[in-house]
Amino acid sequence: MVEIGFYHLTRTDELAALPALLVRTLAAGEKALVLCGAADRVKALDDALWRVEWLAHGTAKTPHPEWQPVFITAAMDNPAAARFLFLLDGVSTDVNGFARVFDLFDGNDEAAVMAARGRWKLAKEAGHAMTYWKQSETGWAKAG
Repeated sequence: MVEIGFYHLTRTDELAALPALLVRTLAAGEKALVLCGAADRVKALDDALWRVEWLAHGTAKTPHPEWQPVFITAAMDNPAAARFLFLLDGVSTDVNGFARVFDLFDGNDEAAVMAARGRWKLAKEAGHAMTYWKQSETGWAKAG
């Protein structure tokens, strides 16, 4: 059973919310795999993590990707054997083998909300431990 947290973004987009979650992941001594929906999103996130947070990370183009504490990809490769998986862009994948999964979705996009509900239902039916977080003015509020 995997612990899956759904992160309902209402105040920022994924690129703004993700760095703080990654910083907390690294502070916990964990590595992160960030799975994007397309290669152009990998590039945008790669750029943003150097500019916004200056967070050490790598992509498939980075030398020694197995050394990277955060690995960003649009494929399901995990060279650093990260135990924390971040899903962006509505990506759905097999989460078995990960300790925690963070599913970030745009709460201002009705299609994204409906797709997240579908992923929630499937994950719950699979027996995973589920949590739901929603952005508030002061940070994340756990709901349900």
